[in-house]
Amino acid sequence: MLSPYKFYQYFFSVPDVDVVRFLKILTFLSLEEIQELEEDMKKPSYVPNSVQRRLAEEVTRFVHGKEGLAEALKATEALKPGAEADLDLETIEGIAKDVPSYCMPYKQVLNSSLVDISVASGLLGSKSAVRRLVKQGGLYLNNKRIDCEDKKIEEIDIVHGKLLLLSAGKKNKMRSLLHITPA
Repeated sequence: MLSPYKFYQYFFSVPDVDVVRFLKILTFLSLEEIQELEEDMKKPSYVPNSVQRRLAEEVTRFVHGKEGLAEALKATEALKPGAEADLDLETIEGIAKDVPSYCMPYKQVLNSSLVDISVASGLLGSKSAVRRLVKQGGLYLNNKRIDCEDKKIEEIDIVHGKLLLLSAGKKNKMRSLLHITPA
């Protein structure tokens, strides 16, 4: 069993070559509607992944219900690097089982270098890899792009005093959730 978020993401990631076949097999859309979606994919104005989005929404709604789909959409939006959506504790805790997590004491996190925290949490393997990613514009803290490798973790960065969401890159979407313990 997958969480609604993981389930949605699986179908959202289906390759173009398979998406129409999956629509026919796994949804209750009419063949005419599926054919229209297939034709849309061939147009120059086609927005990439919009048919995958439709597949993911239809199948997730069928398997997890409207509430599950709403949860998956909320988590997808909240976890998108660069998203303007505010990260709330409920959303982050809802996806905690779906992303790699690491625990650190609050005192160790506060005022620590984001470079050090990114390595300690397992987001990236080395400080040089983190610095390269910062220079390339691909390191995110709570969905906000980090432009300075000297960034220190401040109280305001810690969501509800408990969590940090670290993301590396927009395409590979490596994420790490840092649980912060009171000690």
